[in-house]
Amino acid sequence: MNLSLYGYDGHWIAVDCGMMIRQDLPDLPLQIPDIEHLAANAMVPEAIFITHGHEDHLGALAWIWPHWGCPIYATPLAVEMLRIKFLEQGLKTDALKPISPGSRVFSAPFEVTFLPVTHSIPESCALSIVAPNCRVLHTGDWKLDDRPVIGPAISASQFQALAPVDLVVADSTNADVEGHSRSETEAADALEAVIGACTGRVVVSCFASNIARIKALGRIAERCNRRVALLGRSMERMVSIALRLGYLDDFPPRVPTHDLGYLPAGEVLIIATGSQGEPRSALSRLAQGRHPAIDLEPGDAVIFSARAIPGNERLIERLKNGFKRLDIQIHDENSNPALHASGHPAREELRQLYAWLKPKLLLPVHGEAPHQEAHQALATSLGIQVPLLAQNGALLALENDTLVMRSQYHLRPRLIAARVRPGERQVPISPRHQPRSLSIALTVLPTQTGWTRVGRLLWDSDTTLPLDEDALADWLDQRIDAIPAETLLQLRQQLFTPLREWLQDRLPLLPELHLQLMPADPQPEYEVRSASSR
Repeated sequence: MNLSLYGYDGHWIAVDCGMMIRQDLPDLPLQIPDIEHLAANAMVPEAIFITHGHEDHLGALAWIWPHWGCPIYATPLAVEMLRIKFLEQGLKTDALKPISPGSRVFSAPFEVTFLPVTHSIPESCALSIVAPNCRVLHTGDWKLDDRPVIGPAISASQFQALAPVDLVVADSTNADVEGHSRSETEAADALEAVIGACTGRVVVSCFASNIARIKALGRIAERCNRRVALLGRSMERMVSIALRLGYLDDFPPRVPTHDLGYLPAGEVLIIATGSQGEPRSALSRLAQGRHPAIDLEPGDAVIFSARAIPGNERLIERLKNGFKRLDIQIHDENSNPALHASGHPAREELRQLYAWLKPKLLLPVHGEAPHQEAHQALATSLGIQVPLLAQNGALLALENDTLVMRSQYHLRPRLIAARVRPGERQVPISPRHQPRSLSIALTVLPTQTGWTRVGRLLWDSDTTLPLDEDALADWLDQRIDAIPAETLLQLRQQLFTPLREWLQDRLPLLPELHLQLMPADPQPEYEVRSASSR
């Protein structure tokens, strides 16, 4: 989650403070860094520096910052993203300090300079951190892109001016990939070629933060005579911020989602969230035929313009299977690798950066252990010392021209309910309005490995229930997908009790539950029955 602390003579600063969505847990909670040990060890930062606006680098600050209350320095795009998060949590935004790339900030005894780099979100910066007798470069996420869609290419001279540095704390995400990462312009060219050959509706899924990709899709839509629509709250929010900051001044007018059904299929280009298979995303709803604004039809196409994040493979495969059942064309990195450009450096780019910086030491960060090991091997071949590979919670000291392990803190997962706001409580149900029954109807489809839910979730109760329909739908999708039942009757038998327990944990009073399972393609071998229980 990319929270790093740097200390000197009892003074501390923090770099980044991200979160992750735990898609392996029910209700998809957020996980944020564990900071309980910091105050006890006098390691509370006096300032926070944000390298860029990705959620895994700033997403936890709305929960972490109240423990510290210090200034937060970030570029304007990241500040706007943080401002929204702070306001949602009822926090003041006075601590947010916009910083232009290239600027320098002093937080004694540290001198921190924001060095602009290219990445998959604008205004990304590496940080030059200078303390007495010590020069460190914290790369953040970066790549070398000679043809970026937004902003200038990296200036070699700004890094050459730092040489030699004592330590580079460096991105290892693609350190096991030989060669050079693809330019964002090359990805745009590949997208235009595929979209230009499509005849039906086109849905392109990418990360909402990839403003350069969204800008390129706007240009492609105009050249291919298509109208642009956005699906997904995070996509709409990010485009709104980018418009305010001037990054999408030439973006074409957007079609409201409720008007999409009136346009000829060949004139529609939809930019949607959900490339990682997130159950609540717009793309997932399209794959299940339960998006309220539009239904895809045979002949339409879905383009995945994003790399699969490790751990999301099963969710993405389930998403693609949903589109295959609808006879939708799928274009992804397997069919055309150029549809996506990574935001992280491959080995040739790492070699170039180290030729500029001439670092004495390297600490590989980001990525998994194999990526950091590959980074270590590459640096060693270049004559750069890599004294150790750190784990989360490690306290390292830079002394006597090397890195040494001082201590290892054992961190505990901190989970935040994704839909809970501070002070939010469920409304109690009075005895006069106690629910007597809850009816749930699902349409399911047999697959090679079991069953999957399709269409809209239908439920009804004789009184108002504090039931999160999205959370229920997510849970049902995950549970049904994991049940190896051969018949609908077996599926119902294995689903009913866990569903009842799930509802019991979330409702003040459990009503009588009626569960109806309906096959999408009724066949005699699939027995349809309902179940009820108090």
